[in-house]
Amino acid sequence: MPARVIDGRAVAAALNAGTARRIAVAGLAPRLSIVLAGNDPASAVYVRNKDRAARQVGVAVETIRLPASVSEMEVLGEVGRLNEERSVDGILVQLPLPGTIRQRAVIEAIDPAKDVDGLTAVNAGRLAGGAPFLVPCTPLGVMKLLAAADVSTSGARALVIGRSRLVGRPLALLLTAADATVTVAHSRTRDLPAECRRAEILIAATGRAELVRGDWIGTDAVVIDVGINRLADGRLTGDVAFAEALGVAGAITPVPGGVGPMTIACLLENTLKAALARRDQAG
Repeated sequence: MPARVIDGRAVAAALNAGTARRIAVAGLAPRLSIVLAGNDPASAVYVRNKDRAARQVGVAVETIRLPASVSEMEVLGEVGRLNEERSVDGILVQLPLPGTIRQRAVIEAIDPAKDVDGLTAVNAGRLAGGAPFLVPCTPLGVMKLLAAADVSTSGARALVIGRSRLVGRPLALLLTAADATVTVAHSRTRDLPAECRRAEILIAATGRAELVRGDWIGTDAVVIDVGINRLADGRLTGDVAFAEALGVAGAITPVPGGVGPMTIACLLENTLKAALARRDQAG
C-alpha cells in the first residue's frame, strides 16, 4: 500500500484562508518588510512567492532590494530604520546574505516584536522557555502539517535529522512540547540509518538531496521532508528518496508541495500575530 501523501499546498491554503478572515475581522492591514540583499536566484524566487501569498491574504508587503556589494553597516541601518517605522509589523531578512555580512549580527538587530521569522535570540529563548511568541516558520509549518494529517505526537518516537537554528533545534523543542520523545541526529550521528528505522515520525532537514533512503524508513512511519535541492538536471528533490519511501512509509510530504507552502503560510500568520500584539500594546 503506497504511503499517504500529505498535501502541504492544501493545508497552507486553508491556513491562509483563516489568516485572511482574521485580518478582515480585525480591520487590520498588517505590513511586512522583506530585506533582500544580493542577487541569489533562489532567494529572488522565494521573495516573489512570499510577496504573492502576502497580497492574497491582505498583508501589505514591500521588498527592499540591496545590491550584492552592500555593506553590513548598510544592512544594519536598513533593519534599524524598519525597527523604528511604526507602520511596519514584521521584518524578514531573506537568507543567505552576501558572504561579507554576518547573518547572526543582522538577525539579532531585528526588533523581536517584528521578528516574524522567529530567529532572534529573544524569540528562541521564549520557545526554549516554554512561552513562545513568534516561532520559526518552517518548524511551525511542520507541526501544523502533522496536526492536519491527524498524526499523534504524544509519546511518539520522533527523529529530527539536522540541528540548525532555523529548523532542527526549534522543531525539536516544538515536538518535545507536544509530548513526543525526540532524538536530534546530525552529521556526527553513529549509524544514522538505524536511528531512522526506529522513528515513528521522521523529519529530514539536512540540505542533502535524497540522503534518506527507503530502507532507512520504518514501516508506516510518518516522513516530513523539509529539504529542497536542485539536481544537475534541474529537477527539485527533497532530503528523502521519495519514490523509495512511498512503498514503506505510512505518510510522507512531497517536494515540492509539502513543507514549502506551509513555511510561507506560517510567515503570514506570524505577521498577523505581530500586528495584533503591537496593536494591543499601543492601545
